[in-house]
Order: sequence, then structure tokens, then C-alpha cells
Amino acid sequence: MRRSVVFLASSSVVLIFDLWTKWYVFRWLGGPRENPVFWIWEGLFGFQTTLNEGAVFGIGQGWTFVFALAGVIALGGFLCWFFFFAPKEDLWLALAMGAMIGGILGNLYDRLGLHGLRWKYPWILGTDNLPGEPVYAVRDFILVMIGPYPWPNFNLADSALVCGVGLMVWRLWLWERQPPAQEAEVCPSGQVDRAARRERPSRLVTSGSDQQRRVECS
Repeated sequence: MRRSVVFLASSSVVLIFDLWTKWYVFRWLGGPRENPVFWIWEGLFGFQTTLNEGAVFGIGQGWTFVFALAGVIALGGFLCWFFFFAPKEDLWLALAMGAMIGGILGNLYDRLGLHGLRWKYPWILGTDNLPGEPVYAVRDFILVMIGPYPWPNFNLADSALVCGVGLMVWRLWLWERQPPAQEAEVCPSGQVDRAARRERPSRLVTSGSDQQRRVECS
């Protein structure tokens, strides 16, 4: 029960916050190239709206529906693994999976064009989309500079996906390193288990005739 609550809460927070920040920044700065970069830290970190019709780093531009289908398949696969095969008692893993699912849903929302944006010149130079056509692209707005080079723009859904994958890999690595649980095998008499008996000497009990006999659970 707690695992489901953590999963639903984290995925909902990521999805809502991602969609709200996209809506707010695009309403504030407009579409790509409509306004200059808004710098939080000059030359290092700021906001710049872009539209990505591809995957990470802009790979596969124009394959929007291919990536949308891949997102749906990934969504179903992750949910199936989480509810049927993942460790049941790990709340950190539930948090990681919630962040990943929220991120997938946030970008899938954009790829299906549910944000309602339409193309208008000169948002992306060289695009084959005509002005007025619906936009089937992910809204990105976070700009990070690495020296003189810009890192490909991203959004909060991307950040949640990366953090979720990292946390999931870490938790699964720890899970694999745990020693297997030792099954207790209880004696028929209920006195001691056999695993403990192998680790300690037999007890000596003195009888009334001063004879010693070993007491063992058979």
C-alpha cells in the first residue's frame, strides 16, 4: 500500500509540475526565437524555449509518432515490471519509478500535441511544418552552457527521467548485493532449528547416574 502511494504521489507531482512549467515559460517567453535567452546566471544557466520533434539531444527529428509509440511501449513495460517483478518493499524504487513514469507521461503529452501549440515562422528554421499546423513536439526550455557550447535544451520531465533511472539502477545494484535470506528449518520438537544447530556444539546434559548424553534434535 505504501509503495503504491509513493509511486502515485511522485509520478503525479512530476507530471503536474512539468506541464505547468512548460505552459508558464512558453506563455512568458513565447515560442523559439521569439525572445532572447532569459539568463539566471549569465552565460551559464537560463531559459530558452525550443521545440524538439526528436528524442534526446534532438536525435531523429521528425520521427515524432515513432517516439510517441516508443513512449507508450516503455510506459507499459515499466509499469508491468514495477507491479509484478520489482522488489515489493523498496520505497526508494517506487519513488524512482514514479519519477520515470511522470517524465514519460509529460513528454508523451507534448508529442501527441495535447498542449495545443501551432507552428509559426520563424520558430524553427528549415522546418517542413507550415504555419498554423499543430505542433507535435516536446517543449524544452532549460538552457545550460558548457563553456562556449550549449547543452541541448531540456525540461523537468527529462530531469525526472534521468534522476529516476539513476535512482533505480542504484537501488537494484544494492538489491543484488544483498545476501540471500536464510530459510529457517525448525526441528519437529520445536526446540532449535537445524541451521543454528550446525553453528553450535551439542549441549551436554548430566543424568542422575552421572552419565553424559548428547541432546540433539533428530
